[in-house]
Amino acid sequence: MNTSDIRNEGMRIGGKVVFTDAKVPVHYPYTNEVVGTVPAGTAEHARKAFELAANYTPKLTRYERSQILQRAGELIGEKREYLAKWLTLELGICHQHAIYETKRAQDVYQFAAAEALKDDGEIFSCDLTHNGRERKIFTKREPVKAISAITPFNHPLNMVSHKIAPAIATNNCMVCKPTELTPLTALTLADILYEAGLPPEMFQVVTGWPQDIGDEMITNENIDIITFTGGVLVGKVIASKAGYKRQALELGGNDPLIVLNDLNDADLDRAAAIAVAGATGNSGQRCTAIKRILVQDSVADKFVQLVLEKAKAVRFGDPQDPNTQLGCVIHERAAELFEKRVFMAAEAGAEILYHPGRQGALLPPIVVDKVPHDSELVMEETFGPIVPIVRVPDDDAKVMEISNGTEFGLSSGVCTNDLNRAIAYINGLDVGTCNIWEQPGYRIEMSPFGGIKNSGNGVKEGVIEAMKFFTNVKTYSLPWPG
Repeated sequence: MNTSDIRNEGMRIGGKVVFTDAKVPVHYPYTNEVVGTVPAGTAEHARKAFELAANYTPKLTRYERSQILQRAGELIGEKREYLAKWLTLELGICHQHAIYETKRAQDVYQFAAAEALKDDGEIFSCDLTHNGRERKIFTKREPVKAISAITPFNHPLNMVSHKIAPAIATNNCMVCKPTELTPLTALTLADILYEAGLPPEMFQVVTGWPQDIGDEMITNENIDIITFTGGVLVGKVIASKAGYKRQALELGGNDPLIVLNDLNDADLDRAAAIAVAGATGNSGQRCTAIKRILVQDSVADKFVQLVLEKAKAVRFGDPQDPNTQLGCVIHERAAELFEKRVFMAAEAGAEILYHPGRQGALLPPIVVDKVPHDSELVMEETFGPIVPIVRVPDDDAKVMEISNGTEFGLSSGVCTNDLNRAIAYINGLDVGTCNIWEQPGYRIEMSPFGGIKNSGNGVKEGVIEAMKFFTNVKTYSLPWPG
């Protein structure tokens, strides 16, 4: 990349673009070249942003909020190619997956625009009991002082949108710190929101190294709510430091696709297509990606061959080539770790059926059969396009026990045509989501989303749930004769 093409971005604080002498480089995972820089911001920068946020009182009407959100979605559509280009450059995902992310983000703003128009207050009559009075109790929702948003590398546009859109819809002020790995898209998004009419105090973006700026994003006295998406270890550090502050922690996943033995050949083919797409979408870098495929023994041989065919058909390579279907993971260190886990599983008895070779951060869709279910490959969150197949008994109770036997509890998918078995899995899996005949991660941007166990603290995301979480309920009552 030519030096003139490198993006040198500033933070967005109080309507100003703020630079620092020290910079954080942003690398293109496919070549590891520097494609941009952002400021190495400090606690002082975050402190300033939170002070501005807490002292600003948004006055936007519901109509104005809805219009801003609607316009933001339109602008994302208009700037789709630019956004997709930079999603690919800073994250390394293929162009096709980058385009898909822009469309998901548009949905977030569309839904938030609609929800902003709804009055979510409730009314309770007080003449319901023998102690009744001629009164009515009303509720209204009010914004908080300031929200801290800490976002991960894997969805630089959609994950930030999932935090800022509900904040705008509820008239809140938010300070976002995107990860230092993929910060450029969040800065572009801030500019899009300002162009759509958002007062700059309502969304500010600070950047920097976690050790310099991270604590301020958790402990600042003006923060009422912290919303974090990322890894388990960091999530638990936030929980320990945040104390009394309200927290939404959306952490890792180890999501199974469970393939049951009532499927015919055509069904198995459909299940194999779901398996490969779910394991390789976004380069496998989704907390809801398929991280392990549990297939019952009596259909396993047929199913594995179908998975192998589909994995071999995936075109992996240069992320900027429009025909590429699978790009890179975030950096070479991650790719090395995931490949190492594949080799460790093989040493423990797994069979590597397809692995055409790793090139730096570029991992192919590696198919591994007969993975021991206690292998690190499938017990930890392997955040890449690996397709690990765990053969499980033709005993549903045992399958559920294996599926539930990890520290995670985010999402799951089950392929079966038997309604009673489907219901049994919905009831029996310890997860936040169970999708029948679909990838574990399937949702719309409005439906509740979140996990239990090490996958999160049970607070749901999704536009509607986030709008509730970002507000305080105020109750008031009035005399109401008749």
